[in-house]
Amino acid sequence: MALTNDLKQNKMILERILHSGESFDLISRELELNGRRAHLYFVDGLIKDSVMEKVLEFLYSVNDDSFMTDADTFLKCCVPYVEASAEGDEKTVATNVFSGVSALLVEGFTKAIMIDGRTYPQRDTAEPEKDKVLRGSHDGFVETLISNTALIRRRIRSSELRVSSFVIGKSSKTDVALVYMEGRADKRLLDKIKSKLKNMDCDSLTMNQQSLVELLFGRKWYNPFPKIKYTERPDSAASAVLEGNVVILVDNSPSAIVLPTSVFDVMEEADDYYFSPITGTYLRLSRYIVTFATLVITPLWLLALKYPDYVPDAFNFVLLKDPVNVPVFWQLIILEIAIDGLRLASLNTPSTLSTALSIIGAIALSDFAVSSGWFCSEAILYMAFVAVANYSQPSYELSYALKFMRIILLVLTELFGIFGFIGGFVIMIIMLLTNRTVSGKSYLYPLIPFNGKAFLHKVLRLRKTAEKPAGE
Repeated sequence: MALTNDLKQNKMILERILHSGESFDLISRELELNGRRAHLYFVDGLIKDSVMEKVLEFLYSVNDDSFMTDADTFLKCCVPYVEASAEGDEKTVATNVFSGVSALLVEGFTKAIMIDGRTYPQRDTAEPEKDKVLRGSHDGFVETLISNTALIRRRIRSSELRVSSFVIGKSSKTDVALVYMEGRADKRLLDKIKSKLKNMDCDSLTMNQQSLVELLFGRKWYNPFPKIKYTERPDSAASAVLEGNVVILVDNSPSAIVLPTSVFDVMEEADDYYFSPITGTYLRLSRYIVTFATLVITPLWLLALKYPDYVPDAFNFVLLKDPVNVPVFWQLIILEIAIDGLRLASLNTPSTLSTALSIIGAIALSDFAVSSGWFCSEAILYMAFVAVANYSQPSYELSYALKFMRIILLVLTELFGIFGFIGGFVIMIIMLLTNRTVSGKSYLYPLIPFNGKAFLHKVLRLRKTAEKPAGE
């Protein structure tokens, strides 16, 4: 039911929804403004004390009855704070209070005065650990949605920039923002995303962005290649928006979702553009070569060991000279799992012990592992290269997709030799060809379908040319 002009009844309505007496952080306070009874509701810890102090000081000074006729007049004449509004729906009022907005009920008003003096605990907008750059800006997204939208707005001062808001989840009521450039973004993709966000039926976004992605876009479980690009850098997100992409921000998540995304978009990095074209091209090509090497180096080595007679004399050094206790295939599989185990262990290791334990782990997996007979030194070397080189490209999702493809290549090569190796590549190509972006386009565009100019821009870092004014 909607709010009425009876303060007592309005208090009963709100307290039935808020349960303020059962939660110590939900504060309610009795006030008297110009001879009228009033009641203030807010969440302790989510409001700016200094702002509310100034607002209340001004409200206590109101002494003109002509301002007290209704909520809209009172809001216009007596509330000095910029972010304030009048709201008559009790559910909207309650949701705003839970979000940190203060609700003021005044006797005789059929609407609550909503004062958005909220503040959220947040860390500094420091450079993200994953998306670091050698040059360029060193700020990053945080867990507060309004701060993240401000970081993008600061970089795009255009009237064409749109930031549409949605509330997702019956229980969590998570704020979600859709950021795009009017006239540049794909209209069909925009309409599709907006329709799904408006009609999304879920209880909560338990895992923030991942929960939202799974609700928005169904994907084939057997295809590991990512359709979504995540970035923690505001400059990368702003650049994607200017190029016509759509960015989704989720409250409590320090990264942005960039749509639509091809495999070439996933492998792009900010450093490509913070250096001159020749340096940026070198960095990009190096990333492509190293990423491809992480995929094939261990399957190729296993293939060479299965067919030593076909190995050229110049590469005979890759063959094993000494017998091994554990088959090479199982050595590589065990190391694939062990590397992820060490990665997970490092995340849970206290920072004061991480350096010492990482040294111990490196020694245990190298010298001790070889001398004990479990692994050969060549397997340790190649897997160490794979583990380190995976970080040459910024996407965790792509690195795990390549890991799964590498394991498939290893298994098929072990079982069927050269035909298994070729078959593994055929499977990977089929997965890339059948994968589609969220807008329905080819995942390999501009390679398939081929667009020479666009492909050149994806592979090489070309100089940006200034746009000529109309008429020249």
